[in-house]
Amino acid sequence: MYKTKNIITIQHPESVHHTNGMIGSWTDWELSEKGKHQSVNIANKLKVELEGEKYSIYCSTLLRTKQTAEIVGEILDTKITLTDALKERSLGKAIGKSVKWLRENIENEEITVYDRCFSDAESRSDVWERLLPFYKKMINNEEENIILISHGDTLSIFNALWLELDIEYLNKINLSGVSGGVSFLYQTSLGKRIIKKISDTFLYELRCRLEMTEYMKDILC
Repeated sequence: MYKTKNIITIQHPESVHHTNGMIGSWTDWELSEKGKHQSVNIANKLKVELEGEKYSIYCSTLLRTKQTAEIVGEILDTKITLTDALKERSLGKAIGKSVKWLRENIENEEITVYDRCFSDAESRSDVWERLLPFYKKMINNEEENIILISHGDTLSIFNALWLELDIEYLNKINLSGVSGGVSFLYQTSLGKRIIKKISDTFLYELRCRLEMTEYMKDILC
């Protein structure tokens, strides 16, 4: 028998770097005001969806994910555990630079999961290896209900791990999402892995119907 698992992944909503043409990666951008409002909507909708079920929250150490987690954790009354394993992929010397700069100065085209756009950047394989120990621990621990708050590239790799795909498959496919996307994953007692929804944005697109919280004052959801 396998441990039953309910895993919700949240790709952080809109960050400042989504609006100013800058690289995200390990640059510590804040959520935009829109992103903060989206986080409130996600958290409030999850509160209804989860019907009082308690979840553990694991979060990337970067600011935009921490801000998302703080909002979700406050509304769900859940503590947050930070981990570098869930950080976005490092783009090396492009960190702190613009997308335009990256396109003009890229050193290597990324054709396979082992390629690095810059000599000091992470490849997707590097992120796989960084994420793998955390993933194995999470799968084998006693926690049944888990929320992961992370980044697009990292979560696309997590999705492949969840489906127990070989890393080489990422040379042919990409299981990517969008900012603010929420995925619902499930493992049965027989070990069957299920993705119920992937990168669904309905949670922040729906209008809020819950009473105001300290995060919702002066916000029309």
